[in-house]
Amino acid sequence: MTATDRDARLDALVDRLPDGMVVTDPDIIEGYRRDRAADPDAGVPLAVVRPTTTEHVRIALRWANEHTIAVVPRGAGTGLSGGASAVEGGIVLTTERMRALAVDPVTRTATVGPGLLNAEVKAAVAEHGLWYPPDPSSFEICSIGGNAATNAGGLCCVKYGMTTDYVLGLEVVLADGTAIRLGGPRLKDSAGLSLTKLFVGSEGTLGVITEVTVRLIPPQPPRSTIVATFESVDAATEAVLAIVREMRPAMLEFMDRTSIRAVESVLNMGLDTTAGALLIAQSDSPGDDRARETTRMTELFTAGGASEVFATDDPADGESFTAARRFAIPAMEKIGPLLLEDVGVPLPALPTLIDGIEQIAERHAVTCAVIAHAGDGNTHPLIVHDPTDPEQTARAQRAFGDIMDLAISLGGTITGEHGVGRLKKAWLPDQVGEDVMELSRRIKSALDPSGILNPGAVL
Repeated sequence: MTATDRDARLDALVDRLPDGMVVTDPDIIEGYRRDRAADPDAGVPLAVVRPTTTEHVRIALRWANEHTIAVVPRGAGTGLSGGASAVEGGIVLTTERMRALAVDPVTRTATVGPGLLNAEVKAAVAEHGLWYPPDPSSFEICSIGGNAATNAGGLCCVKYGMTTDYVLGLEVVLADGTAIRLGGPRLKDSAGLSLTKLFVGSEGTLGVITEVTVRLIPPQPPRSTIVATFESVDAATEAVLAIVREMRPAMLEFMDRTSIRAVESVLNMGLDTTAGALLIAQSDSPGDDRARETTRMTELFTAGGASEVFATDDPADGESFTAARRFAIPAMEKIGPLLLEDVGVPLPALPTLIDGIEQIAERHAVTCAVIAHAGDGNTHPLIVHDPTDPEQTARAQRAFGDIMDLAISLGGTITGEHGVGRLKKAWLPDQVGEDVMELSRRIKSALDPSGILNPGAVL
């Protein structure tokens, strides 16, 4: 495309949308080229489009389809797999300004614009005595649209499930500009194919989500928190298995020594920096069951070799430990840029996975912290590297690939909640197989025959 063609095509889009909605200022565009994964291969888009309504999205996609121009949908830009990396010569379509919200306390649902932050939705529904459970560690800065596009998880998934478990309906704009409604504020609906679930986790490759209807539940009951330190990672992971054999905790999180030390160096909250691992568990069972579960988890941690076990019913104390776990990634980023994983395995394989990650880090001479939603087998290896050092970057990337290979070999997944994006797509065929890849490509082709939606991501 020549500069003249580019300007003419963009002029046509500018003419169809309200003033200021199509942004071509290079300085502004730069801030939309990458998500938090900081993909070094991100392209330079022609423009950033900032719609406020579904009709604006329809106009943009009809224009892009007409000219076969790539469209990268983007939420808050907090993604960790390069799913929102800009494509050279395409457009970035950000839903950050789509912020409508309506709560229905009778049906216990909320209809939400994709640009609202997870924390904003939680706060809004809490005013009606309700709760939206999905809670990524970045819940204060990530958007509901991005959560739906990646099927985001979080700390309470072990008991309360993923984003997909709360999405009842969607409004989606397809590549040709067609807007469709799927599902809705109905708690039971078996009509037709389960297309709503098809779009949740599709990472913007099948359509642009412009509205989400989510299921709400009563507020989470009071929680008790149990914190246990272990001399070894093996003892901690075996304790995790002992817990999940008997009960379903409201939270069961893991931190290794490297992540403990990184968090303590910033927060100064008295964490044991000599410990090999830290487990943070919670029970929110009703009535006497909460005390029973708390006592039993304390017993299991102690029997599993914990050097110290601390239990509290105080919400502030419990939240301080939860905040420490949430802070692990920012704390590690203070050491250096990260390559982030979120590989997951069936629970019995969790000790083998974490042991294997330690061996991979040692083999490639990289610093790698491990945090995990241990109760559901979803780990987050955090590989520190200097992206300006080619040799160090190469070692980090080899470790990154070896960790994914390890997870697949253990019957696991290359992503439990962050998405495939661009950084992990090379490993997807090894996990799902060629038959599933071909079926996925056929679905993509049916919905986006010109291939304009987030090209280069996932498939």
